[in-house]
Amino acid sequence: MNITDSSSARDDVERGSAVEQHIADISSLSDAMLRGVDAALEQITEVNRATHLLSVNARIEAALANEAGVGFAVVATEMKRLSSEVESITQQLRTQAQRTGSQMRDAVSGYVTQVRDARLCELALVNIDLIDRNLYERSCDVRWWATDAAAVACTLDPSSSACAHASKRLGQILDSYTVYMDLVLVDCEGRVLANGRPAQFTSEGMDVSDSPWFQQAMATHDGSEFGFFTVHESELVCGKRVLAYSCAVREGGKILGVLGILFDWDALALTIVRCTPLTAAEWTRTRVCIVDDQGLVLADSQSDGNSRLEVGGWKSLFEQPRGSLVTKMGGRDVCVAHAASPGYETYRTGWHSLILQSIDG
Repeated sequence: MNITDSSSARDDVERGSAVEQHIADISSLSDAMLRGVDAALEQITEVNRATHLLSVNARIEAALANEAGVGFAVVATEMKRLSSEVESITQQLRTQAQRTGSQMRDAVSGYVTQVRDARLCELALVNIDLIDRNLYERSCDVRWWATDAAAVACTLDPSSSACAHASKRLGQILDSYTVYMDLVLVDCEGRVLANGRPAQFTSEGMDVSDSPWFQQAMATHDGSEFGFFTVHESELVCGKRVLAYSCAVREGGKILGVLGILFDWDALALTIVRCTPLTAAEWTRTRVCIVDDQGLVLADSQSDGNSRLEVGGWKSLFEQPRGSLVTKMGGRDVCVAHAASPGYETYRTGWHSLILQSIDG
Protein backbone atom coordinates (compact mmCIF):
# COMPACT_ATOMS: atom_id res chain seq x y z
CA MET A 1 0.00 0.00 0.00
CA ASN A 2 1.26 3.51 -0.83
CA ILE A 3 1.63 5.53 2.34
CA THR A 4 0.91 8.80 0.54
CA ASP A 5 -0.19 9.85 -2.91
CA SER A 6 1.79 12.94 -3.90
CA SER A 7 -0.82 14.14 -6.40
CA SER A 8 -3.67 13.75 -3.89
CA ALA A 9 -1.63 15.42 -1.15
CA ARG A 10 -0.80 18.33 -3.46
CA ASP A 11 -4.49 18.70 -4.36
CA ASP A 12 -5.40 18.75 -0.66
CA VAL A 13 -2.85 21.50 -0.02
CA GLU A 14 -4.17 23.53 -2.96
CA ARG A 15 -7.78 23.09 -1.81
CA GLY A 16 -6.86 24.14 1.72
CA SER A 17 -5.00 27.17 0.40
CA ALA A 18 -7.92 28.08 -1.90
CA VAL A 19 -10.41 27.91 0.98
CA GLU A 20 -8.19 30.12 3.12
CA GLN A 21 -7.82 32.63 0.25
CA HIS A 22 -11.59 32.61 -0.37
CA ILE A 23 -12.27 33.36 3.29
CA ALA A 24 -9.62 36.09 3.29
CA ASP A 25 -11.23 37.64 0.17
CA ILE A 26 -14.68 37.65 1.80
CA SER A 27 -13.28 39.26 4.93
CA SER A 28 -11.40 41.86 2.88
CA LEU A 29 -14.46 42.71 0.78
CA SER A 30 -16.70 43.08 3.83
CA ASP A 31 -14.14 45.31 5.55
CA ALA A 32 -13.81 47.44 2.38
CA MET A 33 -17.58 47.78 2.11
CA LEU A 34 -17.88 48.86 5.73
CA ARG A 35 -15.09 51.38 5.31
CA GLY A 36 -16.92 52.76 2.25
CA VAL A 37 -20.16 53.09 4.19
CA ASP A 38 -18.36 54.80 7.05
CA ALA A 39 -16.65 57.22 4.65
CA ALA A 40 -19.97 58.04 2.95
CA LEU A 41 -21.63 58.69 6.29
CA GLU A 42 -18.77 60.94 7.27
CA GLN A 43 -19.26 62.94 4.06
CA ILE A 44 -22.97 63.24 4.78
CA THR A 45 -22.12 64.46 8.27
CA GLU A 46 -19.82 67.13 6.85
CA VAL A 47 -22.46 68.30 4.37
CA ASN A 48 -25.06 68.33 7.11
CA ARG A 49 -22.73 70.34 9.35
CA ALA A 50 -22.34 72.93 6.59
CA THR A 51 -26.12 72.99 6.10
CA HIS A 52 -26.60 73.54 9.82
CA LEU A 53 -24.17 76.48 9.76
CA LEU A 54 -26.05 77.98 6.80
CA SER A 55 -29.35 77.68 8.69
CA VAL A 56 -27.81 79.45 11.69
CA ASN A 57 -26.48 82.24 9.51
CA ALA A 58 -29.84 82.46 7.75
CA ARG A 59 -31.67 82.91 11.04
CA ILE A 60 -29.22 85.63 12.09
CA GLU A 61 -29.70 87.50 8.82
CA ALA A 62 -33.46 87.08 9.07
CA ALA A 63 -33.43 88.56 12.56
CA LEU A 64 -31.40 91.56 11.35
CA ALA A 65 -33.86 92.16 8.51
CA ASN A 66 -36.82 92.38 10.94
CA GLU A 67 -40.16 92.03 9.14
CA ALA A 68 -38.50 91.69 5.75
CA GLY A 69 -36.68 88.60 6.92
CA VAL A 70 -39.73 86.73 8.25
CA GLY A 71 -40.03 84.53 5.17
CA PHE A 72 -36.32 83.88 5.19
CA ALA A 73 -36.57 82.86 8.86
CA VAL A 74 -39.17 80.21 7.97
CA VAL A 75 -36.76 78.73 5.42
CA ALA A 76 -33.91 78.83 7.94
CA THR A 77 -36.03 77.06 10.54
CA GLU A 78 -36.98 74.35 8.03
CA MET A 79 -33.30 73.95 7.11
CA LYS A 80 -32.52 73.42 10.80
CA ARG A 81 -35.28 70.80 11.10
CA LEU A 82 -34.06 68.95 8.02
CA SER A 83 -30.50 69.12 9.31
CA SER A 84 -31.57 67.56 12.60
CA GLU A 85 -33.42 64.79 10.76
CA VAL A 86 -30.39 64.09 8.56
CA GLU A 87 -28.20 63.96 11.66
CA SER A 88 -30.56 61.49 13.32
CA ILE A 89 -30.79 59.30 10.21
CA THR A 90 -27.00 59.40 9.77
CA GLN A 91 -26.48 58.31 13.34
CA GLN A 92 -28.96 55.45 12.90
CA LEU A 93 -27.18 54.37 9.71
CA ARG A 94 -23.81 54.55 11.46
CA THR A 95 -25.07 52.42 14.38
CA GLN A 96 -26.65 49.91 12.00
CA ALA A 97 -23.48 49.74 9.89
CA GLN A 98 -21.37 49.11 12.98
CA ARG A 99 -23.75 46.39 14.15
CA THR A 100 -23.83 44.79 10.70
CA GLY A 101 -20.04 44.99 10.47
CA SER A 102 -19.68 43.25 13.80
CA GLN A 103 -22.13 40.54 12.73
CA MET A 104 -20.30 40.06 9.42
CA ARG A 105 -16.96 39.73 11.18
CA ASP A 106 -18.45 37.21 13.60
CA ALA A 107 -19.97 35.25 10.70
CA VAL A 108 -16.68 35.20 8.79
CA SER A 109 -14.81 34.21 11.94
CA GLY A 110 -17.31 31.41 12.60
CA TYR A 111 -16.98 30.19 9.03
CA VAL A 112 -13.19 30.25 9.31
CA THR A 113 -13.39 28.20 12.50
CA GLN A 114 -15.80 25.65 11.02
CA VAL A 115 -13.77 25.18 7.85
CA ARG A 116 -10.49 24.95 9.77
CA ASP A 117 -11.80 22.46 12.32
CA ALA A 118 -13.52 20.25 9.73
CA ARG A 119 -10.46 20.19 7.49
CA LEU A 120 -7.99 19.45 10.28
CA CYS A 121 -10.22 16.69 11.69
CA GLU A 122 -10.47 15.15 8.23
CA LEU A 123 -6.68 15.22 7.82
CA ALA A 124 -6.29 13.65 11.27
CA LEU A 125 -8.70 10.87 10.26
CA VAL A 126 -6.78 10.20 7.04
CA ASN A 127 -3.56 9.82 9.05
CA ILE A 128 -4.89 7.29 11.58
CA ASP A 129 -6.83 5.43 8.87
CA LEU A 130 -3.60 5.00 6.86
CA ILE A 131 -1.92 3.60 9.96
CA ASP A 132 -4.77 1.19 10.75
CA ARG A 133 -4.82 -0.08 7.17
CA ASN A 134 -1.06 -0.58 7.05
CA LEU A 135 -0.93 -2.34 10.41
CA TYR A 136 -3.84 -4.63 9.52
CA GLU A 137 -1.55 -6.05 6.84
CA ARG A 138 1.10 -6.70 9.49
CA SER A 139 -1.34 -8.81 11.53
CA CYS A 140 -2.09 -10.82 8.39
CA ASP A 141 1.59 -11.26 7.53
CA VAL A 142 2.60 -12.75 10.87
CA ARG A 143 -0.23 -15.27 10.87
CA TRP A 144 0.63 -16.37 7.36
CA TRP A 145 4.38 -16.64 7.82
CA ALA A 146 4.03 -18.57 11.09
CA THR A 147 2.84 -21.50 8.95
CA ASP A 148 5.98 -21.48 6.77
CA ALA A 149 7.53 -24.95 6.46
CA ALA A 150 11.01 -23.67 7.34
CA ALA A 151 9.73 -22.15 10.60
CA VAL A 152 7.90 -25.35 11.55
CA ALA A 153 10.92 -27.52 10.74
CA CYS A 154 13.30 -25.33 12.74
CA THR A 155 11.13 -25.26 15.85
CA LEU A 156 10.64 -29.05 15.63
CA ASP A 157 14.39 -29.69 15.29
CA PRO A 158 16.50 -26.57 16.01
CA SER A 159 19.70 -28.00 14.50
CA SER A 160 22.28 -25.61 13.08
CA SER A 161 21.31 -26.54 9.52
CA ALA A 162 17.58 -26.10 10.23
CA CYS A 163 18.24 -22.74 11.88
CA ALA A 164 20.39 -21.64 8.93
CA HIS A 165 17.65 -22.65 6.51
CA ALA A 166 15.02 -20.81 8.56
CA SER A 167 17.25 -17.73 8.65
CA LYS A 168 17.65 -17.83 4.88
CA ARG A 169 13.91 -18.21 4.41
CA LEU A 170 13.19 -15.28 6.74
CA GLY A 171 15.71 -13.22 4.81
CA GLN A 172 13.93 -13.99 1.55
CA ILE A 173 10.69 -12.75 3.06
CA LEU A 174 12.41 -9.55 4.21
CA ASP A 175 13.73 -8.95 0.71
CA SER A 176 10.16 -8.75 -0.51
CA TYR A 177 8.70 -6.93 2.49
CA THR A 178 11.04 -4.02 3.20
CA VAL A 179 8.76 -2.47 5.83
CA TYR A 180 10.24 -4.82 8.45
CA MET A 181 13.42 -4.38 10.45
CA ASP A 182 13.75 -8.11 11.06
CA LEU A 183 11.89 -11.39 11.59
CA VAL A 184 12.81 -13.65 14.51
CA LEU A 185 11.99 -17.29 15.17
CA VAL A 186 11.82 -18.19 18.86
CA ASP A 187 11.48 -21.50 20.71
CA CYS A 188 8.97 -22.13 23.47
CA GLU A 189 11.49 -21.03 26.09
CA GLY A 190 11.88 -17.62 24.50
CA ARG A 191 15.31 -18.20 22.91
CA VAL A 192 15.83 -16.77 19.42
CA LEU A 193 16.67 -19.62 17.03
CA ALA A 194 17.04 -17.63 13.82
CA ASN A 195 16.51 -14.20 12.34
CA GLY A 196 16.29 -12.87 8.80
CA ARG A 197 19.10 -10.29 8.98
CA PRO A 198 21.90 -12.06 10.90
CA ALA A 199 24.61 -9.90 9.31
CA GLN A 200 22.89 -6.74 10.56
CA PHE A 201 21.28 -7.86 13.82
CA THR A 202 22.93 -10.52 15.99
CA SER A 203 19.80 -11.53 17.89
CA GLU A 204 20.27 -15.32 17.64
CA GLY A 205 20.44 -16.77 21.13
CA MET A 206 18.80 -13.77 22.84
CA ASP A 207 16.17 -14.41 25.50
CA VAL A 208 12.83 -12.71 24.74
CA SER A 209 10.73 -14.69 27.20
CA ASP A 210 9.78 -11.50 29.07
CA SER A 211 8.59 -9.74 25.94
CA PRO A 212 4.82 -9.12 25.86
CA TRP A 213 4.55 -10.13 22.21
CA PHE A 214 6.17 -13.52 22.95
CA GLN A 215 3.98 -14.18 25.98
CA GLN A 216 0.83 -13.19 24.10
CA ALA A 217 1.63 -15.54 21.22
CA MET A 218 2.26 -18.41 23.61
CA ALA A 219 -1.17 -17.80 25.15
CA THR A 220 -3.10 -17.93 21.86
CA HIS A 221 -5.55 -20.71 21.15
CA ASP A 222 -5.17 -21.08 17.40
CA GLY A 223 -3.51 -19.63 14.34
CA SER A 224 -6.12 -16.91 13.90
CA GLU A 225 -4.83 -15.10 16.99
CA PHE A 226 -1.71 -12.99 17.25
CA GLY A 227 0.31 -11.04 19.78
CA PHE A 228 1.24 -7.36 19.63
CA PHE A 229 3.54 -4.97 21.45
CA THR A 230 3.27 -1.23 20.91
CA VAL A 231 6.01 1.18 19.86
CA HIS A 232 9.25 0.41 21.68
CA GLU A 233 13.01 0.37 21.28
CA SER A 234 13.98 -3.24 20.69
CA GLU A 235 17.33 -4.76 21.58
CA LEU A 236 16.71 -7.26 18.80
CA VAL A 237 17.36 -4.51 16.25
CA CYS A 238 19.95 -2.41 18.09
CA GLY A 239 17.46 -0.20 19.91
CA LYS A 240 15.49 0.96 16.90
CA ARG A 241 11.79 1.78 17.34
CA VAL A 242 9.50 -1.00 16.16
CA LEU A 243 6.09 -2.55 16.54
CA ALA A 244 6.21 -6.25 17.29
CA TYR A 245 3.65 -8.72 15.97
CA SER A 246 3.78 -12.39 16.85
CA CYS A 247 2.07 -15.69 16.15
CA ALA A 248 2.61 -19.17 17.52
CA VAL A 249 4.24 -21.70 15.18
CA ARG A 250 2.13 -24.85 15.40
CA GLU A 251 1.96 -28.42 14.22
CA GLY A 252 -1.30 -30.26 14.75
CA GLY A 253 -2.44 -27.55 17.15
CA LYS A 254 0.64 -27.88 19.37
CA ILE A 255 2.73 -24.74 19.89
CA LEU A 256 6.33 -25.30 18.79
CA GLY A 257 7.58 -21.74 19.04
CA VAL A 258 6.82 -18.15 18.07
CA LEU A 259 7.46 -16.05 15.00
CA GLY A 260 8.01 -12.38 15.78
CA ILE A 261 8.00 -9.67 13.12
CA LEU A 262 9.56 -6.30 13.91
CA PHE A 263 7.89 -3.55 11.91
CA ASP A 264 9.83 -0.36 11.12
CA TRP A 265 7.45 2.02 12.89
CA ASP A 266 9.16 5.33 12.20
CA ALA A 267 9.40 4.68 8.46
CA LEU A 268 5.60 4.53 8.33
CA ALA A 269 4.46 6.88 11.08
CA LEU A 270 6.92 9.74 10.60
CA THR A 271 6.27 9.71 6.88
CA ILE A 272 2.53 9.96 7.48
CA VAL A 273 2.60 12.75 10.09
CA ARG A 274 5.28 14.76 8.28
CA CYS A 275 3.58 14.45 4.89
CA THR A 276 0.20 15.64 6.16
CA PRO A 277 -1.03 17.96 3.38
CA LEU A 278 -0.77 21.38 5.01
CA THR A 279 0.35 24.65 3.47
CA ALA A 280 3.86 25.97 4.16
CA ALA A 281 2.37 28.75 6.29
CA GLU A 282 0.37 26.22 8.34
CA TRP A 283 3.43 24.09 9.05
CA THR A 284 5.05 27.03 10.86
CA ARG A 285 2.36 26.79 13.54
CA THR A 286 1.25 23.15 13.39
CA ARG A 287 2.24 19.91 15.12
CA VAL A 288 0.92 16.53 13.95
CA CYS A 289 0.97 13.52 16.31
CA ILE A 290 -0.20 9.97 16.87
CA VAL A 291 -0.80 9.24 20.57
CA ASP A 292 -2.19 6.47 22.74
CA ASP A 293 -4.98 6.85 25.32
CA GLN A 294 -2.53 8.08 27.95
CA GLY A 295 -1.06 10.78 25.73
CA LEU A 296 2.18 8.94 24.96
CA VAL A 297 3.37 10.36 21.65
CA LEU A 298 4.02 7.50 19.24
CA ALA A 299 4.80 9.68 16.23
CA ASP A 300 5.48 13.40 16.08
CA SER A 301 6.08 15.78 13.18
CA GLN A 302 8.38 17.84 15.42
CA SER A 303 10.44 15.14 17.11
CA ASP A 304 11.91 11.66 16.62
CA GLY A 305 11.89 10.73 20.30
CA ASN A 306 9.27 9.84 22.88
CA SER A 307 7.27 12.51 24.70
CA ARG A 308 3.90 12.84 26.36
CA LEU A 309 0.98 15.22 25.97
CA GLU A 310 -1.18 16.15 28.93
CA VAL A 311 -4.52 14.91 27.61
CA GLY A 312 -6.45 14.77 30.89
CA GLY A 313 -8.60 17.73 29.87
CA TRP A 314 -9.27 16.17 26.49
CA LYS A 315 -11.11 13.09 27.79
CA SER A 316 -14.41 14.07 26.20
CA LEU A 317 -12.61 14.79 22.93
CA PHE A 318 -10.95 11.37 22.93
CA GLU A 319 -14.32 9.71 23.48
CA GLN A 320 -15.58 11.07 20.15
CA PRO A 321 -14.75 9.55 16.75
CA ARG A 322 -13.84 13.04 15.57
CA GLY A 323 -13.88 16.49 17.06
CA SER A 324 -11.93 19.57 18.01
CA LEU A 325 -11.42 22.02 20.84
CA VAL A 326 -9.47 25.19 21.51
CA THR A 327 -7.15 25.19 24.49
CA LYS A 328 -4.15 27.04 25.88
CA MET A 329 -0.75 25.49 25.21
CA GLY A 330 2.43 27.37 25.98
CA GLY A 331 0.42 30.53 26.52
CA ARG A 332 -1.13 30.38 23.05
CA ASP A 333 -4.59 29.47 21.78
CA VAL A 334 -4.32 26.15 19.96
CA CYS A 335 -6.92 24.23 17.98
CA VAL A 336 -6.67 20.51 18.77
CA ALA A 337 -8.22 18.47 15.95
CA HIS A 338 -8.75 14.80 16.78
CA ALA A 339 -9.69 11.56 15.07
CA ALA A 340 -9.86 8.21 16.84
CA SER A 341 -8.66 5.00 15.25
CA PRO A 342 -11.52 3.83 13.00
CA GLY A 343 -10.11 0.33 12.55
CA TYR A 344 -9.81 -1.65 9.37
CA GLU A 345 -11.37 -5.07 8.81
CA THR A 346 -10.71 -6.93 12.08
CA TYR A 347 -7.84 -4.67 13.18
CA ARG A 348 -7.89 -1.48 15.25
CA THR A 349 -4.95 0.23 16.95
CA GLY A 350 -7.11 2.19 19.39
CA TRP A 351 -4.77 5.16 19.00
CA HIS A 352 -5.56 8.81 18.34
CA SER A 353 -4.49 11.19 15.60
CA LEU A 354 -3.99 14.83 16.59
CA ILE A 355 -3.28 18.02 14.69
CA LEU A 356 -2.41 20.92 16.97
CA GLN A 357 -2.49 24.29 15.24
CA SER A 358 -1.87 27.69 16.80
CA ILE A 359 -4.69 30.10 15.97
CA ASP A 360 -3.34 33.35 17.42
CA GLY A 361 -0.59 34.01 14.89
